[in-house]
Amino acid sequence: MLDGLAIHNNGIPIYVQLRQQILALIGRGVLKPGAQIPTMRQVAVALKIDLNTVQRAYAELERDGVLARQRGVGTFVTETPPPQNAKKPVQDFAHRIAAQAKAQGIALGDLAEALARLAGRPG
Repeated sequence: MLDGLAIHNNGIPIYVQLRQQILALIGRGVLKPGAQIPTMRQVAVALKIDLNTVQRAYAELERDGVLARQRGVGTFVTETPPPQNAKKPVQDFAHRIAAQAKAQGIALGDLAEALARLAGRPG
């Protein structure tokens, strides 16, 4: 799993990048239900990032029901994925795009107008 993770300097917080990449690995079937994932320390060392950053990503995934931690044993992908809030993936995607736009100096108003035009609405 560790070779499937990479941190980019793109304006998106590192813990968000890590969380999204773990979710993508689960979605692609690289990490299957019941699979044990690397320890937080292993991820922090491999990616050369702060342990607290990894803890935050893991904690959010655990809170969302994607991961389950067993004290003294490890952290595992849950057997059944949690029910998805239909708007949450859109909100998460919007936050990532907004962060990328800001990092590239694109005003959010300009981005909103461009998206409105793509959707066929006057912006």
